[in-house]
Amino acid sequence: MTDLSARQVLPDWRPCSDRSRERGDPLPGTGSRGTEWFLVEISGAWGQHAFLESTLPTEVGRALVKRVESLGMRPLAIRRTGKREPQVGYRWALVDSRPGSEGVKWGWVETAEELLDVPLDGSVGVVSHKPIIAVCAHARHDQCCAVRGRQVVKTLAEAFPDETWECSHLGGDRFAGTLVLLPHGLYYGRADGADAVGLVTRYLEGRVDERFFRGRSSLPNAVQAAQHHARATLDDERIDILGPRTAQFTDGVWRIELDYPAATIKVMLAETLSEPLLSTCSATRPGRSREYRLLSVEIADAPSP
Repeated sequence: MTDLSARQVLPDWRPCSDRSRERGDPLPGTGSRGTEWFLVEISGAWGQHAFLESTLPTEVGRALVKRVESLGMRPLAIRRTGKREPQVGYRWALVDSRPGSEGVKWGWVETAEELLDVPLDGSVGVVSHKPIIAVCAHARHDQCCAVRGRQVVKTLAEAFPDETWECSHLGGDRFAGTLVLLPHGLYYGRADGADAVGLVTRYLEGRVDERFFRGRSSLPNAVQAAQHHARATLDDERIDILGPRTAQFTDGVWRIELDYPAATIKVMLAETLSEPLLSTCSATRPGRSREYRLLSVEIADAPSP
């Protein structure tokens, strides 16, 4: 049987990011998990899975993904935008996105097979103090990432040529154009409608732009959403504030305490499910996504040490 695309099955088909904007799907609390990452530069075209359908030998790609994911790390393919040179060796990066341990190390190997021998404990690689701007432009995974992502990556590559990369699937196709700023693991969505250069400039200044911010990859989704509402209440855009103190979930309600200078921020969120929606361009069956509705934000004095 021949697989039919969503466009063929659904007579009223529209791109998933168009539908998401029409619905007003909330961005906060939608960043996927990523505490540590292993990035590999793979030039040329990517299939639906960049590590299995590319210039990287399939057996090496499969073994590499298995090895990286078995350590709780996240594999990510990257490439330069525009005209690409033939693959000569493989550049890689180890990224630590854990709060307080953020860092980037770069390395290079001659052959794909050598990628399987790169220590993933951070003991090798050259330390870099430059950020990595990874914009999802994975066309074969979702067309919205190609159409909207390519606009964003082109703009950012002109302003930050050394730091900007196209990357494979990040999650949240309906929020295209999506990007992640490493090493802090800051996810943004609908960046084609934003001042993309401004988003990165704020990051370099240690701030976020909550209008397009999805959340921090090292934090659970509920905490990401709680931080968003706390920042809005405090009017404070600093990245390294509001670390989670406690998070409890009871009867559909999250009670989250966040650290703040001389105070504790208490946020209550109702965890709900969205109306049925098509979350990707290829989806033909509606599903529900987890959302977080604000109940309250309270600013309390911090407990004495």
